Amino acid sequence: MPKQPNTRRTPLSKARVLAAAVALADEAGLEAFSMRGLAQELGVVPMALYKHVANKDALLDGMVDIVFGEIELPSADLDWRSAMRRRAISTREALKRHNWAIGLMESRHPGPANLRNHNAVMGCLRKAGFSFEMAIHAYSAQDAYIYGSALQERDLGFETPQSAGEAAQRRADTIGTLDDYPYLVEVLTKLPETGYDNAVEFAWGLDLILNGLEQLRHTGAAPT
Repeated sequence: MPKQPNTRRTPLSKARVLAAAVALADEAGLEAFSMRGLAQELGVVPMALYKHVANKDALLDGMVDIVFGEIELPSADLDWRSAMRRRAISTREALKRHNWAIGLMESRHPGPANLRNHNAVMGCLRKAGFSFEMAIHAYSAQDAYIYGSALQERDLGFETPQSAGEAAQRRADTIGTLDDYPYLVEVLTKLPETGYDNAVEFAWGLDLILNGLEQLRHTGAAPT
């Protein structure tokens, strides 16, 4: 006797709702995101979502916490600088996968992954010998750089080093005369040859910050 097709629908759960919401935001961005669209994606009526998330704000809180959960926590097996470096690169990679989360990471109600991340970073810095004040400075400087770089990278839209050069060439062709901007001319003419690698630029600036923090690590306070 032939088997009957399995028509049972996968039960809806909070985890499934959040995973679908993240996937939808990854694809369409938050501008086009809606609870109705999410319900359609899951094949349910919108009211079914509210059995698992109280409202859209709670949904966004959970989505951001998923992004935090993808970030590598500082490892106790590494020196503080290596641990912070890996955490920063992991954060950048998570935000590349979920660029809708840029600007939301520190503004949502914190979930478990968010709390673990912040606690681990502060713990790494404090155990490395940073005073409380210096740990706050160090944490702030790193996150300002990481989140700012992610925003810049998203806005520039350079997927490859070559695409940066191509964009510079297109810009040069449309601007016209640049006699009053010799250094801008240099950028526009040389960038197509050298390219612009977002990962390389990010690592260069990150190492600059970490090297500076290492010099200040035992001073107790940042210079004014």
